Amino acid sequence: MQDPRPLGAVIKNWTPPAPPSGEVLEGHYARLEPLQADRHAALLFRAYQDHDPVWDYLPYGPFHSAAAYHRWVKGITGGPDPLFYAIKDKVRQSWGGVASYLRINPPSGSIEVGHINLAPALQGTRAATEAMVLMMRWAFAAGFRRYEWKCDALNLPSRRAAQRLGMSFEGVHRQHTVVKGRNRDTAWFSVIDSEWPALSEAFEVWLNPSNFDAEGNQRERLSDLTRLVRANDDPALG
Repeated sequence: MQDPRPLGAVIKNWTPPAPPSGEVLEGHYARLEPLQADRHAALLFRAYQDHDPVWDYLPYGPFHSAAAYHRWVKGITGGPDPLFYAIKDKVRQSWGGVASYLRINPPSGSIEVGHINLAPALQGTRAATEAMVLMMRWAFAAGFRRYEWKCDALNLPSRRAAQRLGMSFEGVHRQHTVVKGRNRDTAWFSVIDSEWPALSEAFEVWLNPSNFDAEGNQRERLSDLTRLVRANDDPALG
């Protein structure tokens, strides 16, 4: 008699999580609030102004007036999925970006982070990294099993950011969609719940003020701290 067909492992003691409901996420360097047009749009528009390349890989934008951006923010907020957050750099006391939860699937325990758009002033800061950590931390604390990141395969800075955050490369979906009249191949990354404890420790080490010298230079690179956790590295990054 042949062996029975293989089946996935039984998931014990797991309950589908509740979806996010717009909790404020607060860290040492970053604060994330549910995006609101009247509270955040004008400040974010100012941060993005004259930096049109930040919209290149997004299916919307750039916006050439504060009123147009305000209308767009008003139109995409208020729903459960995607759930947008505004990102504040607490060191500079300035709003400088957005990100969202989307493709929120509690029955499967999966959730994605996306629509990430950081103004140049926020890019490369501790606040930017901590914002991503706070969103990932909330998802696993809530009981999600899988945390996803997808981006245009040509967007190497986004692919590099995902890997730096400990996300494992899962491949490229060819001709996945059309964005602004152009083909988009999509690179997929993820973190799963069994990897989170080690990643959380790596984030704590990197974000600790002792990891930075008097000039703000990092002593240990986050990509080095997360390397042992990643299941697969992105071959496009060398």
